[in-house]
Amino acid sequence: MTTTSARPVAGATPGLALPRTVFLSHCAAWSGAEIALLRLLGPLAGARPLVVLAEDGHLVAELEAAGLEVRVLPLAARTNRLSREQTARLPLRGVLDVLRYAARLRRLLRQERVELVHANNLKSGVYGCLAARLAGVPAIWHVRDRIAPDYLPGPVVRLVRTLLLVLPDAVVANSASTLATLGPAVRRTVPHRVLGDPYRTPVPAGPRQAPATEPVVALVGRLTPWKGQHLFLDAVEELLADGVPVRGRLLGAALFGEDAHADEVAARLEAPPLAGRVTLGSFAGDAAHALADVDVVVNASLVPEPFGQVVVEAIANGVPVVVPDQGGPAEVVEPDVSGLTYRAGSAGDLAAALRRLLGDPDLHARLSRQGLARAADYDPQTVATGYAAWAGRVRRLPLRARLRRALGRG
Repeated sequence: MTTTSARPVAGATPGLALPRTVFLSHCAAWSGAEIALLRLLGPLAGARPLVVLAEDGHLVAELEAAGLEVRVLPLAARTNRLSREQTARLPLRGVLDVLRYAARLRRLLRQERVELVHANNLKSGVYGCLAARLAGVPAIWHVRDRIAPDYLPGPVVRLVRTLLLVLPDAVVANSASTLATLGPAVRRTVPHRVLGDPYRTPVPAGPRQAPATEPVVALVGRLTPWKGQHLFLDAVEELLADGVPVRGRLLGAALFGEDAHADEVAARLEAPPLAGRVTLGSFAGDAAHALADVDVVVNASLVPEPFGQVVVEAIANGVPVVVPDQGGPAEVVEPDVSGLTYRAGSAGDLAAALRRLLGDPDLHARLSRQGLARAADYDPQTVATGYAAWAGRVRRLPLRARLRRALGRG
């Protein structure tokens, strides 16, 4: 086990109180759920939460820099690195790995006199809530994925919905869209809250200027088919064919065995008409830097995005957004007020929305200004304060009482 000590930081909010809380994540890579966890914990550093990761990685240094206490308690790599599809056929050794890990975590919870467990994602939700129940400690399961067949294999959907009924004492969902996928039994039985992800500070104070002569349109997100890189490129091709001198930018990398998709995207950027017009780069989580010369940010996800963290990062930095009319982004964006929406999955509709925005400087300025106002709801201090007030009221619910409530008998 690796332990790092917390140190005070200016970002922590004085007076924010939490019970002795452990935050869990199976992943230490620089991906969406982990970035969101860091953003939430920054203002809570003064409450001295403990973060326990099931692997070592980039996130450790970021959490340390935020003044947080971090421990790496490794979960067997053969189980921790299973994909969603592989999880649907979890071998016996994987089950045993999870049970052994939950037992180790239970001992840690008791040693640290933990009063509350917060599991940050699906895998940590399983072993973390199990360990918490064994230790007699209330647990919150933070659901950041759609628990639906368009996002997860069917057997995993059924398993997770069942576990959500019996393991956690409360559920946090990153959007109303995500909450709806947990099923009516969970929503009826388990105390829950929708909590959007905060943006990273600091951000610019004012709105953006009108688009340049060759406006830059960006898609930010990991390189995976469902994130819609090809849809974005189709829309850029249509704009170029119409004589719109747009430049495109893809910011992201393949993180979880999706190198084949990344190779397809890279090959497409080397061929006309995209060659020299669209670039591929990385994104390390600093939206203010990455979006400094970007005129519009696009979300092109082909299935409903659970939240759309990049959408919030963009509007908080004054960059107008164009998002599909479904999922978390459609909850963040009010059409024609804080951004534009288009019919999900339609490259033609996306191109039309971009054509309209890039051709109207007044619209661009208005969306930039009103997007900044909308982003105030995702201010880190605001989100952390709301979370702390709610989490402090979570209490352990005995399993028998949970089952009676699920069956409508309590």
